[in-house]
Amino acid sequence: MQSIRWVVMGVSGCGKSTVGQALATANGVPFVEGDQYHPPANVAKMSAGVPLNDDDRADWLLALQAQISAARQRGEGLVISCSSLKRRYRDLLRQGDPGLRFAHLNGPKALIEARMRARVGHYMPPSLLDSQFRDLEPLQQDEAGVTLDIETPPADLVTQIRAEK
Repeated sequence: MQSIRWVVMGVSGCGKSTVGQALATANGVPFVEGDQYHPPANVAKMSAGVPLNDDDRADWLLALQAQISAARQRGEGLVISCSSLKRRYRDLLRQGDPGLRFAHLNGPKALIEARMRARVGHYMPPSLLDSQFRDLEPLQQDEAGVTLDIETPPADLVTQIRAEK
């Protein structure tokens, strides 16, 4: 379990950081907050309410892929929070580790929007939630991972992720 590398994915506000940090702690592995790897231009764009496009996300995804690849080369587990909205983004991350697994945190837009409005100090405005849902391509059957309901308490989500084989 400790050498498994996970990406906790989903739209902004779904709980990636909370669940990801708890999963990393439970597994005794490092946690990487994907948002910290966005270049300043991406943060400025999102802060202004402008959605990112594929070109904006390219270097960010490559930086996260490098983190995944390094953990794989060391034979270490890792948990990363990353929206991973599109299949091609997940495919790019998997190039760093073909065994990479995804935990997709899924839930109703109204709940996610309420969570976003309650956050303090985050650059992602709720006005971008529609664009996130438009871009979201759920996990496909051939992708290693699990889709989970965010209405479940985070500790239970961690238990469900850890039960995945």
